[in-house]
Amino acid sequence: MRRRRWRLQGCWRNYYNNFLAAFTGIRWAILRIIGDREKSTSEIFRELAMNYGVSIPRSLLYYHLSELERMGIIEVSGYRETGKGGAPEKVWRVTIRRVVIDILSGQIIKEK
Repeated sequence: MRRRRWRLQGCWRNYYNNFLAAFTGIRWAILRIIGDREKSTSEIFRELAMNYGVSIPRSLLYYHLSELERMGIIEVSGYRETGKGGAPEKVWRVTIRRVVIDILSGQIIKEK
């Protein structure tokens, strides 16, 4: 007799997978770098290389920052002039301090 595995179906599975993926790998490192402070995109890029040994293209960093913003985990707190005559860079801050998962109801509670 084959055992069946219980799996979340449809949009719930995608929601949980996407949300929980923010707390692994490169995104976890980004959240640790920002911490309780505000950090610019360049500061995050530099600290990833220096403190975590992660060398990624800036475009990939922008992607991960956009995804964290889309999930409501970080937000743009302002803009900072780069001094190079280009567009100002974004300054980021964490919006969620704590995440609680209620296993019985399947609810994810985000606390600021």
